[in-house]
Amino acid sequence: MRRLLVASSIIGLACGAPALAQAAPAPVAETVQVPRGQLSDAVRPTAYRLDLTVDPDKERFSGAVEIDATLKAPSMTIDLHGRDLAMKKVVAIVGGRTLPGTWAQVDPTGVARLTFAEPLPAGPVTFAFAYDAPFNTGPAGLFRVKVGEEWYSWSQFQSIDARAAFPSFDEPGFKQPFTVTLRTRPGQVAVSNAPEVSKVLEGGLEVHRFAPTLPLPTYLVAMMVGPFATVEGTVPPTPQRATPLPLRIVTTQQNKDKMAFALEGSKGIVKHLEAYFNQGFPYPKLDQITSPIMPGAMENAGADLYADPILIMDDAAPTVQKRTFGMVVAHELAHQWFGDLVTPAWWDDIWLNESFANWMGFRIGGEWRPDLNIGAGGLGEGFAAMNTDALLAGRAIHQPIPTNEKIDEAFDTITYGKGGHVVAMIAGYMGDDKFRDGVRRYMAAHRYGNATSKDFFAAMAEAAGDPRIVPAMQSFTDQQGVPLVTFARNKGGRYTVTQSRYARLGTTAPETIWGVPLCVRPLTATTQTCQLLTEKSAPLAFTGKGTVMPNAGGTGYYRFEVPAQDWAALIARADTLSAGEAQALDDSLFASFRAGRASPDLLIAAAQQLARNKDSYASAAGFDTLQAVYGSLMDEPAKAGYRRLLEQTFKPRLAAMGFDPAAGAYAAEDPEVSEKRAQIVRRLAGTARDAQLRKQIGDAARAYLGGNKAALDPLWLGTGLGIVIEDGGLAMAKEVADKALASQDPVFRPVALGAVGGSGKPEIGTWVLKEFSDKRLRTSERLGLIGNVVASEGTRDLGFDWLKTNLDALLDSKTGGGIFFASRMPGVVGGFCSVARADEIAALMRPKLAGKTGALELERTIERVRSCGRLKEARAAEVSRAFAALK
Repeated sequence: MRRLLVASSIIGLACGAPALAQAAPAPVAETVQVPRGQLSDAVRPTAYRLDLTVDPDKERFSGAVEIDATLKAPSMTIDLHGRDLAMKKVVAIVGGRTLPGTWAQVDPTGVARLTFAEPLPAGPVTFAFAYDAPFNTGPAGLFRVKVGEEWYSWSQFQSIDARAAFPSFDEPGFKQPFTVTLRTRPGQVAVSNAPEVSKVLEGGLEVHRFAPTLPLPTYLVAMMVGPFATVEGTVPPTPQRATPLPLRIVTTQQNKDKMAFALEGSKGIVKHLEAYFNQGFPYPKLDQITSPIMPGAMENAGADLYADPILIMDDAAPTVQKRTFGMVVAHELAHQWFGDLVTPAWWDDIWLNESFANWMGFRIGGEWRPDLNIGAGGLGEGFAAMNTDALLAGRAIHQPIPTNEKIDEAFDTITYGKGGHVVAMIAGYMGDDKFRDGVRRYMAAHRYGNATSKDFFAAMAEAAGDPRIVPAMQSFTDQQGVPLVTFARNKGGRYTVTQSRYARLGTTAPETIWGVPLCVRPLTATTQTCQLLTEKSAPLAFTGKGTVMPNAGGTGYYRFEVPAQDWAALIARADTLSAGEAQALDDSLFASFRAGRASPDLLIAAAQQLARNKDSYASAAGFDTLQAVYGSLMDEPAKAGYRRLLEQTFKPRLAAMGFDPAAGAYAAEDPEVSEKRAQIVRRLAGTARDAQLRKQIGDAARAYLGGNKAALDPLWLGTGLGIVIEDGGLAMAKEVADKALASQDPVFRPVALGAVGGSGKPEIGTWVLKEFSDKRLRTSERLGLIGNVVASEGTRDLGFDWLKTNLDALLDSKTGGGIFFASRMPGVVGGFCSVARADEIAALMRPKLAGKTGALELERTIERVRSCGRLKEARAAEVSRAFAALK
């Protein structure tokens, strides 16, 4: 699964209806301990037959499910999974007998227990169930959404939400075939993992029967129903696949004219993946499906699900949207092999899925469309993950997951950003061919089965021919923290390197040693030298002269500290560095500043030099860092100085490039040039508040709202609506909100609501929190609006005050977002920069989230806010002097 890394994605995890009361189990069952995490091996499912009646117009669906299983030993109780299911019938069919049982949900996370009057014998058994259950209103389990005048439903089962749709052994270690039948109103489109083999009318319902799937875990099962629009094609045969692969794009009706880009793009990405794995696509067909409230994407076998804007676009779409398509589609389709074909045995190894797929998403996306420069973004996510990994509150990529509450904590920036960067580092150190051979070896050994980290490491070691690679990898996957490699010059001009765990100002990190694949190059040459740094300190294996680039290529997952003369030399050549190296320089320099070492003047000089780099990721890095300093450490004179710097740096460049806000004005332009213009416009129209540019974009946005869709390109939509709302105040915010809710446009609707919630204006924030209510507003959208109010600087304090009063309702599954919203909600208050506010957040939220999903993210948030507050106390005056002096 890939979650979109935007503020509103926090909200997409709202879950739906509350648990229904269930009959208590027989007294004998109460003596058996309830499993809070992984089930025992007492029962192993071998096949499922799912027969569900799904009408999205209704609030509930119903199901008849049979599970073939094998009992290891006789038992009167069977533990499995089911959440919020109104169970009407439970029987066990064994040895020609049908034995009735009772059902009880015994844990809020969806652990259920069957109890029988006599022991079921060891050996084969079939469990049969009849039940109904509520649709969820957010993307978890089976959920439904009204789009225009029509209702649609989708499934989203990762991590443990299949149990909200059907009784199951809902763990990745159980893989078996599923035979799915979906009963729908006539005329509906039904989608599942396998090809549809028949469609007949029975009892007034259309019955869609699908072929049995290849072995799957429950979280990869897919069931979608609605009046979908579809477009069909095939992926032509490749050297790895002899026959065409059926391919469809499936989406809601308002998107029907914008499916061609996704259809053609998916074909190319499949071909590149088949070549990398040297295997044909693992499943008999591929459906690419969209939903308006999906917060990212999900790799259901043969039936991937995406947020609308990931797939729905045309050739004139902005560069950033095309980049997202390439990266996310390559990520999800890579999972068809790495995750679906070979699946982790338990959630502690989910990094095998997500870290590898994150790396592959950027790699294969880059191969698909080199002009979009997708690949460099992967390292950017890794450097961003270091900001989380540097906290004392945290976790390793690979760690035990003892309870169900801890599962969703593994789907975070550590797994995706850090994990993907670590994969890139190991691949770079081993060499691309050897790493690819190790991947192929691993896939071949565990095809259609399960595997563990140990299996993956063994395949890599064998391919590398170097036993040191395993402990080096494990030092990064099994330990928390970011290595800091400090370079010191000796009298002969050579370097000695010392590793430690990076810590921000005011914190002390525990001693940690990694096996760091350290690669450097001379600043004036391209040939790199690599060594495996396994000791605390060692001479640098570099015989050249002059300053080195301490992270050649930027693939190393570490930060560096260098002598003052080296910082100066690196900054002077920042415009010539590769995208990865430029991002590594920016990250390490900012890390040095936050640790109390580098000066604000160095940050300013680096930003100016990086802005001249030809790569759009590199050119953005330095001023993105300064923007973070602007928001937390500058007083008003310093902010004025920073705005002058923006004007002086970027206004002449925009004048030379030209600017036209009209739709498609730069559709044929080189993507890198287009992306650089976008960065410049956002800085000048946003923080710098350039009056002429803001008027130009604001006028175009007003024309757009008036019906002239050609007046404003989607790229400028958020900026334009923000300007219009700022100028028009509450009345305009209400107008934009109404237009958003009247629209089903997958780009306009979320961007418009985001502009309303993120206005930063207290009167609008108060209206959103206390008065804004509309039946067209979806649960996830309401939570998104709240999150944007709390996260925006101008409304942050009033939003936090509102949270104090309403937190219980937000965390309640009956009235708010429930446990899955709770797991990410602490992030919305992470923008504060105050020791006192950190204490307030702790006092408010710790009692609510103790021992629950979200507890780790809360501790991270508290530490971020407190750490920022300490940095502000120590360095704000110094920062303000440096920026106020800019003329």
